[in-house]
Order: sequence, then C-alpha cells, then structure tokens
Amino acid sequence: MRRLALAALTTVTAVTTTVAVTGAGEGASASVAVSQVYRVPDSGRFTVRGHGWGHGHGMSQHGAQGAARKGLNAQQILAFYYPGTRRTIAADGLIRVLITADTSDPVAVRPRSGLSVRDLGPDGTGTTTYSLPTTVGARTWRVRASTADRDRVQYYDGKAWRAWRPGGRATLLGRGELFSPDGPVALIVPGATVLYRGALRSAAPTPGSTARDTVNVLSLDDYVKGVIPAEMPASWEPAAVRAQAVAARTYAVYDREAHPTRYYDTCDTTMCQVYRGVAVEDSRSNDAADRTAGQIRTLDGKAIFSQFSSSNGGWTSQGSVAGKPAPYLAHKQDPYDGWAGNTNHSWSTTLAAGTISRAYPTIGRLLRVRVRQREGGGDWQGRVEKLVLVGTKGSKQLSGDEFRSRFGLKSTWFRL
Repeated sequence: MRRLALAALTTVTAVTTTVAVTGAGEGASASVAVSQVYRVPDSGRFTVRGHGWGHGHGMSQHGAQGAARKGLNAQQILAFYYPGTRRTIAADGLIRVLITADTSDPVAVRPRSGLSVRDLGPDGTGTTTYSLPTTVGARTWRVRASTADRDRVQYYDGKAWRAWRPGGRATLLGRGELFSPDGPVALIVPGATVLYRGALRSAAPTPGSTARDTVNVLSLDDYVKGVIPAEMPASWEPAAVRAQAVAARTYAVYDREAHPTRYYDTCDTTMCQVYRGVAVEDSRSNDAADRTAGQIRTLDGKAIFSQFSSSNGGWTSQGSVAGKPAPYLAHKQDPYDGWAGNTNHSWSTTLAAGTISRAYPTIGRLLRVRVRQREGGGDWQGRVEKLVLVGTKGSKQLSGDEFRSRFGLKSTWFRL
C-alpha cells in the first residue's frame, strides 16, 4: 500500500507519543496514541483521504473477491477472515426477519393460488390453517389486530374491507400469518409490493400491544438467497459468493441464538444484514446458497458473530463480542482487499470546516482537528479511534466512529 506524502496534504504535525498493544500475534489489537494536527486550510475545505468502506471487522467483501481471483476457495476465504473458526454443517430451522419496509400495522398481501392463513393460537405455537377463498373477489387480503392477543382476517373487494370468519369465528384464536405452499407471497408495503418466501406473520412488538409488525418466517437457506445479492454482486467469483452465503447464514444463526426472547431474530437492514426477499434473487447466488446449504462458521461449537463489510482498505479491524475482543475478528493485514476493481480500497472526498463548526456549535469556528488515537497498522497508523475538534470557543472530543457517521465518511481510516 502506497503511503501518501505529508507535503501533499493539509499542514500536519504528526508525532507518535506512545504505543499501547494488547495481545500479540494474529488477532492482536493495537491502539496507538498519536498527536496528528490537521489545521483548517485557507480554502476552508479539508481534503479527506481514506481507505475502506465500513467497519472493517471480519470479512471484506471486496477482499473475498480479490482472494477468489487469486484462486482461494470459499472455505479458504472464510478461514482467512475468521481465523480459528471451523466449518460446521448444523444450521437448520426457521429464521424470523423483521420487515422494516412495512410501516403499517396490518399484514396485507396480494391474492395468489394456495393463499392461506395460519392461526398461531393463544400461545403463539398454533398450527391450525385455513385456505382463503378465491371466489369472493378479493384484491387484497390482510391480517390485523382485533385485540392485543387476537387478529382478524379481512379482504378488500374494490369497494370496502370485508370480514372473513376463520372457522366461523369473528377472529383467530391468536395472531395470524399469511403464506402459500404454492410459492412466494406479495407483501404490500408503502408504494410497492415485495415477494417473500415463507410466511408473513403479524407480530406484536411488545406484550399486550395492539400494534403489529410484519415478520417474515422462512427457512435459513431460503433467507440467505434474499441476502447474498443484496450484499454482494452475484456476478462475482463463485468462491466469493459462496463465502458470502456462509457468512450471511452464520450471522443469522448468531443473531437468532443471541435473542431468544425477541419477537424476531434479525432485521432486513444494515443494522443486521440486508435482506430483500425474492426480488433480488439471482440463479448464481441461489446456487451458492444451495452448494453451501446448512454451512456456518463456529468457535467452540457456537455460531460466530460473522461481521463483514464492503472493504477494509488493507487491514481488518479488531471486532468484539459482549465488550471483549473476539479472536476471530482479528486485526491484521489483508493482501486481498486491494484488487484493481475495488474503488473503496482508497478514496478521497472534501469536507468543509464550516460544516464541522455548525455540527458542533459550542466549539465556535473550527481551527484544527487533532487525532489522538489510532488503531495501528497501515497508512497513518490505521483507523481513527479518538480525535478532538478545537475551535475559537472550546473543544469537543469525539470517537472516530462518531466523526465518520456525522460527516458521511466511508470509514474511520482517514486523514485530513
């Protein structure tokens, strides 16, 4: 990785004062105390140069592609990015995915062949199923709350919402979910419809609530098919796509095991991992899911927290679980991330000093940014962990993560 000359950047005073290293060897976490001062240039605009996109923990998706281009297979890629873990074929069962795109309370779907409603009953484990009729002129079917513990079934015929009586009753005995054994069901969300495999459940976010969230309940392998192409191009090398399949499945199992009492196991956004249902499925990524069916990465018999990000810029970042460094989310150099097609390996952008001042008005007019601690490893001694904004009225201490998030930078590995 080429080092940028100091003279080509904003005036900088960079002095390494101390180095504190915890651990040793692969997976060691190094925090480097520095004093790197970036003064506001005469133009009032910083040029920000950086590496990577995302947190850098675990697998670099671009790195997986780079490794696959060099001939590594999926298991070799996973072993590199999650050192000390092992391949396990043990993942099965269902996964419950919170569908955040559905912001309305009812679960509303388009009619299709085989469309049915399942009554989950008073304890949430019921299996009584009712086939929904095709002769009533329904344009939309929905399940919505009747009371905190019971749902009702309705259909829209183009004129009004009509009640449908499951088993002759006004309501289900519990909450309901819609599904079809004949194929995916089209969920109606604001401004669109989205196809999902499995069942679409009406779930109460809190006990005793009449509010409802939509939760997609489906098999792990079907779920992974809706994740892979939302996270990685299906056109990439098969080994990279298969590595993504295993990482995504592992992440889902970890999330499921970590939240046994929550009404969903994982979500469909970058807060968990992106899941977009059938619409994004691709035959190549579906093949990757099928060829790795049931495979996850484990440590001591348990699914790991298989974090991944777009690009690590050439160094993975130390990750943690339950506040402790995870040995398999190691801080180490990555020889695969910097392949020619990775535009996120190195990047640059501009940031106005005035934008920073307005974001933190108590400091007054920004005079300089002082980076005080970096992660260690690579250009400029790695990712920013701590910095101070110094202005005409005062100063403000920030983490590198807060600065990155506030100003839309691709990663915390940057200099001004």
